[in-house]
Amino acid sequence: MITSPLRDDMKTEVCSLNSEMSQTTHLKSGEDVHISPKQNASYSNGSHPISAPNRIEAVLCYENNCGTQKYLEPVISDAANDVNMEAEPNTLPVTKKMRQQKEITFQDIYREEYDDDDDDFEDSDWEPSQEEPKKWFCTNCTMVNLDDVLHCDICGEYKDSEILSLGFFASDVAREADHAEFKSEVRDGYKGSYTCKSEVDNRTAVGYDERMLLHSEVEMKSQPHPERPDRLRAIMASLSVAGIFPGRCTPISGREITKEELEMVHPMEHIEAVELTSSMVSSYFTSDTYANEHSACAARLAAGLCADLTTAIMEGHAKNGFALVRPPGHHAGVKQVMGFCLHNNAAVAALAAQRANAKKVLIVDWDVHHGNGTQEIFEANKSVLYISLHRHEGGRFYPGTGSADEVGRLGAEGYCVNIPWKCGGVGDSDYLFAFQQIVLPIASEFAPDLTIISAGFDAARGDPLGCCDVTPAGFARMTHLLTALSNGRLLVILEGGYNLRSISSSATAVIKVLLGETPKFEPGSVVPTKAGLQTVMEVLQIQMKFWPNLESNLARLQSEWPSFSFQNRSKCVLIIVYCVQTIFCNI
Repeated sequence: MITSPLRDDMKTEVCSLNSEMSQTTHLKSGEDVHISPKQNASYSNGSHPISAPNRIEAVLCYENNCGTQKYLEPVISDAANDVNMEAEPNTLPVTKKMRQQKEITFQDIYREEYDDDDDDFEDSDWEPSQEEPKKWFCTNCTMVNLDDVLHCDICGEYKDSEILSLGFFASDVAREADHAEFKSEVRDGYKGSYTCKSEVDNRTAVGYDERMLLHSEVEMKSQPHPERPDRLRAIMASLSVAGIFPGRCTPISGREITKEELEMVHPMEHIEAVELTSSMVSSYFTSDTYANEHSACAARLAAGLCADLTTAIMEGHAKNGFALVRPPGHHAGVKQVMGFCLHNNAAVAALAAQRANAKKVLIVDWDVHHGNGTQEIFEANKSVLYISLHRHEGGRFYPGTGSADEVGRLGAEGYCVNIPWKCGGVGDSDYLFAFQQIVLPIASEFAPDLTIISAGFDAARGDPLGCCDVTPAGFARMTHLLTALSNGRLLVILEGGYNLRSISSSATAVIKVLLGETPKFEPGSVVPTKAGLQTVMEVLQIQMKFWPNLESNLARLQSEWPSFSFQNRSKCVLIIVYCVQTIFCNI
């Protein structure tokens, strides 16, 4: 999930609210604020109160690793007329020369349109075209392309992609002539691709409700918001074409969670702040965490599905389950809405499990961003073990939390386990190595009654925000390893993931494991990168104080790996350089 690390010196964007108009409104949950018509709001960033500035709002880097801010005139307009809103006239264009004078941020990479002019070209007879070049947004990754280009310059997706109807099975070079015949061929191929044990042993439940598609960003900015309804559409299309869902999985009907259930996770002021958005056409909690009039309902449905799936698993009505939900949840703290997240779905599920007599719950979070909200909710709770694998880079990667020495507090030290990667480009080998050396030994010792996966697929290969390299096979292997815990009681909850091919193929691979597939895996073939090994050894050194069974792992690695020829860390660097170079190749 995506914005800037929250630091005391950062100002949170705010603007005045007029409840008599359909205006774009910025909210912050968890604040004791009374707002009346024509009254300016005053908010707090958690440390210092912030009054709404007269005409300035701070827009933070979209995937901010550096904490830079960009100040723009605020948008105060009728949201219904802002769908095709153009850039603010006061916003200066960013030229190539300007980019050379500042560090490239993800705001530059992700949110700004391409600048195709050549500042070094000078011709007194040349006159610029008065017509704005036609452009199209890639369905798969949302990046902007010129109209005469048939394939996305970033991800290679076909301009008229059918990924929303055929899922990741759709061709990325042309349209399919006969959808019915194509789907039949895919399903025939899938019938023999995996073998289920029995209908009794593989009761996999899937939670989904179309009303969650109504949660979307009303304002059209420089390009579509990455957390968009198409994420669910692409996954559902893939499962449908494969004959997995509907078909092989049991559907769980959508239910809006009650305020009483939510109050076990969030205070009433947080809940009411989210509910307030139901009366607004468009609103924002942060510069990138939007809401519309349907968002509160979608958030209630997402949390309700997670609670009901948990109950079905704990009561034996389902063996495992997958919550295909949005908005995501792992950044939502006790009373903080951020990072696209409104309510914390994993926390709701964990507490629902405990109401169904689970004594101990394990949450494994492999989203590329640290689940700061989930950690905050459970960091003093010894009955919930939270393990997160995420990009961190010394706190420079959003949200900036999740260092290895964040281990829990108030007697629950050791029940937060953070595995913070030092760079991007991290792939299957590093993740599986961390599972072998840290995740599984601690989880086995903890012996949970239910295992929850906060399954963000933004660490997947091709994701425009995560820039990591985990494959669908990698996600499938991690899922399979976790099925050995909790007597197979496993709930997977969708978090992030913004490349439609990556998220749909990865989600499909995970559900196939839930249905009984055993992915091919040779444990001896896992060789970490040098950076990955360093992270694992640092975490072992910290966590063995709380989990003594890790001490032997650390001793073995210290004795074995110095003489081993490491994979070069350049793999991490090359993938990130590729991401940046590909995006800027036409500038």
